[in-house]
Amino acid sequence: MATTSELTREDAARLALTTLPPIFSYGQARQAGLSNRRIYWLRDHGLIEPLAQGTYRSTDIEPGADPDLIEIAARAPRATLCLTSALVKHDLTDAIPSRIDIAIPRGTRRPPTAAPVRWHAFDPATFEIGRESLRLTATEQIGLYGAERSIIDAFRLRHREGTDIAYEALKRWLRRPGSSPAQLMQMAEHFPKALPALRSGLEILR
Repeated sequence: MATTSELTREDAARLALTTLPPIFSYGQARQAGLSNRRIYWLRDHGLIEPLAQGTYRSTDIEPGADPDLIEIAARAPRATLCLTSALVKHDLTDAIPSRIDIAIPRGTRRPPTAAPVRWHAFDPATFEIGRESLRLTATEQIGLYGAERSIIDAFRLRHREGTDIAYEALKRWLRRPGSSPAQLMQMAEHFPKALPALRSGLEILR
């Protein structure tokens, strides 16, 4: 039977945990009032699990939330789903990437993660173009490139990502009500390398 002091430590640790985000660092845990002993207690009782480089994840994440994306968002605040991973979110490809495609501004540090990530360094001058937010939990979100930007990037980087993925994504997008090739091309003006192939794809598929 647990003693009064043990119950007090348990309650204090659980209470402190509720003030932390789903993915948190050791420093955040200490600022929330968790001692090393209480952090170990939470870990040993299955309430948190360690990730990479002094980062922890609460095991009580909202149902349906993606713990990998939560970790990535916590480790890299400007992280943005891109390329094949973004196309999957927009239902523009059936491809299943082995790692999560994440864009960050060129020159930004690539943090270590337990989640399988393929980092992409995008030009800071165009990084925000077509960038949206994807809600992960009530308090957490991550960047996501919209369908049009994701298609443009697929054509822009087709030599690395594969031409088939780019054309399939464009084909699916064109079938959708409300898709506007004119708006797509207007956005593509910011990415000259994508323009010739994208223009050719539109001429073939329309």
